[in-house]
Amino acid sequence: MTSDVRRDLAVFDLDGTLADTAHRQKYLERKPRDWAGFFAAAPLDPPLPEGVALARESAQECEVVYLTGRPERCRADTLAWLTRHGLPEGALHMRRNDDRRPARVTKLATLRRLARGRTVRMLVDDDELVCLEAERAGFTVVRARWASPSAALKDAQEREGRT
Repeated sequence: MTSDVRRDLAVFDLDGTLADTAHRQKYLERKPRDWAGFFAAAPLDPPLPEGVALARESAQECEVVYLTGRPERCRADTLAWLTRHGLPEGALHMRRNDDRRPARVTKLATLRRLARGRTVRMLVDDDELVCLEAERAGFTVVRARWASPSAALKDAQEREGRT
């Protein structure tokens, strides 16, 4: 699919927005956290119906883009997951494998890059700190509040910059 520069962008997070990570939270509740196990279990994530429906609906008017804190080494599994669950085609922006900055920093930097040449109609994300930073920067945000929040995942996103 070629990019249509006339269409606005709808930017979707994955974990907690499109993918239900509840089954793999156990890897983050351990000390030390088992990041390899956490990411290895990602292909088994069930889809979150509310997020998937919103992505499909958004694709009618916007180009869908995926923005995740998952590391680049998870790209093949992530693309396969998106295809398996019938999500719209779209560019996938991932964290560098060695990037440990908080999600609110990495995602905002990517949003700003995307907005240089296109209109970002909305960001859909479950991370409140990411949402707040995006709103402060002038982006329209849809808070994905349809998954059960995880304190372990929230801490990991902010303190360890891992997802």
